[in-house]
Amino acid sequence: MNEQSLQAANAFLAVASASISPGDLLDRPPADIGREAGLPNPLAVARAVRALAARRRLEAEDGRYRLLDARPLEQGEPESVPRAPRRRKGRRKSAARAETSQGDRRATYADLGRAVVERVIELGREAGEAVAAAEHLRHEAKENKAARIEAEQRASRLFDRVKELQTKLDMAEANLRTVLAAARGRGVTAAPTDNEMEALLRILKSPSDSDGVVQVDGGTPAREETPAEEVATE
Repeated sequence: MNEQSLQAANAFLAVASASISPGDLLDRPPADIGREAGLPNPLAVARAVRALAARRRLEAEDGRYRLLDARPLEQGEPESVPRAPRRRKGRRKSAARAETSQGDRRATYADLGRAVVERVIELGREAGEAVAAAEHLRHEAKENKAARIEAEQRASRLFDRVKELQTKLDMAEANLRTVLAAARGRGVTAAPTDNEMEALLRILKSPSDSDGVVQVDGGTPAREETPAEEVATE
């Protein structure tokens, strides 16, 4: 024990024994006694209490301290109560030994099997995700193909309809030209007859087939009679 620690322990002991007798418990907490004794911090108080307890001046009892002897400590006085061995170094050694044993531990077949199983599970999960993505793409491709076929069929039907209407338009135009030519043959001021006008209107209003068959009154199919034929019959 150095001189500073000796003085701090004797100052603590003097303040503690000033109000109690040997054999009594301390009437105040050690922190209050150390503050009154002029000790700078709780660490100094703890060192002073430990030094007094090691030399049989104080004794711990149920969390408190009992004053055993009020005599001041002397320089070089040995400890009569041995200190408890520190376990911090032992814990460090045991922890270092455990780390060394774990670092030097060799891999076993159980570790290998566990790693293989984890890898197989991971590969199975990746394969399942890939299959699901492929199925989704295949379904989308199938839907796109069906939509493309439907669009092509609709375009084909519309093209056929356009051709049909174009044919009807050509036939109506030809009949109109024939009627107008016959009217000009009878004179510049001559107009088409009533029969010719009715035939022309019937051709324009009635649905006709590509062979020139129209629906006349009564629903009986009949071949269109061009105005030229009517003129020839007249």
